[in-house]
Amino acid sequence: MRIELRDSNGRRLSRVELDERARPARVQIAETGQDLFPRWDEAIDDAAALRKCVVCGCGDLYARKSLPQVTPFVVVLAFSGTVVAFLGYAANPIVFALLAALLTVDALTLLLAKRQLVCYGCGAVYSSLRVARYHRRWDRAVAERVAKEPMELPAALRAERAPEKSPERGQA
Repeated sequence: MRIELRDSNGRRLSRVELDERARPARVQIAETGQDLFPRWDEAIDDAAALRKCVVCGCGDLYARKSLPQVTPFVVVLAFSGTVVAFLGYAANPIVFALLAALLTVDALTLLLAKRQLVCYGCGAVYSSLRVARYHRRWDRAVAERVAKEPMELPAALRAERAPEKSPERGQA
């Protein structure tokens, strides 16, 4: 499985490859040099699918599709093709062939999209793993509930914050 680690501010820190069958006790993050200790307890279910986040231990994960980077370009072309069709230029055989090719590319883009799991708590993105059917899409209610709960992130994921300046005393 591949895990994209994020710090407490949501910025991408690193990408780590783990073998869920071997369940390593420690993983070194190359970019920071710090160690991450995966929480494997009850994280994998009987069907070898991820049930809980191994980074923070959160039990709330959601599934999403990882669309290829060409997707925005295909969407713009599809919108352009719709405008061409509404203007009546789709009767031309060349335009019709281009619209059919665009439809094929659009369908392939959706079919080739891979599913990922994302942790509501720490924002870790899991890919190259088996996604169970019980993982649903993102839900606002779950995200708000998890955001209200206090969460202790591993030391390797805590963002370094600059100390805030204190206001000068005695100045009016």
